Amino acid sequence: MRKRKISFSSINPAFYATLRKNVDEYFTTKAIKFTGNRRLYLKTIILLTLLVGLYTVLLFFTPPVWVSVILCMILGLNLAAIGFNVMHDGAHGSYSRKPWVNEVMAYSLNLMGGSSYLWKQKHNINHHSFTNIEGLDDDIDIQPWIRTNVNQKRRWFHRYQHIYWVVLYGLTYLTWVFNKDFGKYFSGKIAHTSMKKMSVKEHFIFWISKIIYFGIFLIIPIFKVGLIETIAGYSIACFVCGWTLSVVFQMAHVVPISSFPMPNEESHKIEQDWAIHQIATTVNFSTRSKIVSWFAGGLNFQVEHHLFPKISHVHYPAINKIVKEACTQFNIRYNEYVTFFGALRSHSKHLKMVGAK
Repeated sequence: MRKRKISFSSINPAFYATLRKNVDEYFTTKAIKFTGNRRLYLKTIILLTLLVGLYTVLLFFTPPVWVSVILCMILGLNLAAIGFNVMHDGAHGSYSRKPWVNEVMAYSLNLMGGSSYLWKQKHNINHHSFTNIEGLDDDIDIQPWIRTNVNQKRRWFHRYQHIYWVVLYGLTYLTWVFNKDFGKYFSGKIAHTSMKKMSVKEHFIFWISKIIYFGIFLIIPIFKVGLIETIAGYSIACFVCGWTLSVVFQMAHVVPISSFPMPNEESHKIEQDWAIHQIATTVNFSTRSKIVSWFAGGLNFQVEHHLFPKISHVHYPAINKIVKEACTQFNIRYNEYVTFFGALRSHSKHLKMVGAK
């Protein structure tokens, strides 16, 4: 039986209307666009140049083993940073005012082995529309190994998930590239929802980009440096990338102060306004750190991102103040951890709590 579509209540529509008005006034007063600027473009050049440089050194200059290990770890961080900064803004259409530029930047995910088409369905539609709602938000589905909320089935090994997540998260990138993308592609489903039918062009891009990725990061390295060396280096880079991507996301949604609401069984409504739901299910962390903000593409300002996904992350520190003022005005709790490690500890605490129930 087909599930009825979930909707949101309109309990406090004045909050988001006021917030949007204040944010619009900020951009109008400053005479700036919602999209990226030279800071973002410079960051893109730095990250892509670093990617090419690391790849070239590892393949053609055969550094010592200990140097190669360090470079592979940096490569993993570099791939994660490209995802956070370049791909993410591009996929949301906030990188540039020109749609074709956004599309090109979104396809940087294909360079990393993923699929921007599937990502937009999974993240832009499912995750941003139904944040932290079990069965609809695929981003909180790490089953069977991680139980992110009490609405998911509990298994005996979940009581240890607050320990083994440290290793498991490092495997998520490999699982994404080699398993989950193909699962979505062949099933045509994301979580419990059917995704938009792919065009012939998107089918072609999916397979060609996968082949190119495997060729660049596996086949060519095997011929240049050897099978064992390639597997070792690739595994290190993928582990670091997967761990980094997972941790940044989990600290923004899977922590004790975030909520995991379920729709009313009869009305199929979430008993909150959409904007208030975003604030209740989303958490900021380490917003005072310029290093974290630069590296994570502003995703430590997750609340602002969820309220205004079409605004580039370079503007989040500024609109953060506007959002907080509106929350104070309408007596809405604003979720935030001051430090990175404070958020990380809270995530581990949440996993322990959920795993024990």
